[in-house]
Amino acid sequence: MFEKVNKHNGIPAYIQVIDIIKKEILLGNLKSEDQLPPVRELQEIFDVNVNTILKALERLQLEGIVESKHGIGYFVTSVKSAKADVIKLLNETVEKLKTMGIDLNTAILIMEEVWKNDSKT
Repeated sequence: MFEKVNKHNGIPAYIQVIDIIKKEILLGNLKSEDQLPPVRELQEIFDVNVNTILKALERLQLEGIVESKHGIGYFVTSVKSAKADVIKLLNETVEKLKTMGIDLNTAILIMEEVWKNDSKT
């Protein structure tokens, strides 16, 4: 479910941990009230130090996505899973982008620009 952080992409490790956990929630792999693995296990999974994990979990707590139960662990509190139609739309869009010869990095750059320039947000 979780993958190791990329230590060479310039994104701080704790941000990557946050993003990976959020992604798993959005994809429905982590549901409300699911318990995250213990901190030491997360450290091994993500291949980062304990302080990085604690910083990520603290940020997730501040966002209301996880909560800590003293002596028990961390639990998912907020579940915003992506609906099947959103996943379908993304699959179709990715397929079209690939047919047009647009690679992932370019697609991300375009998406970021469109997102920033959207007048509805």
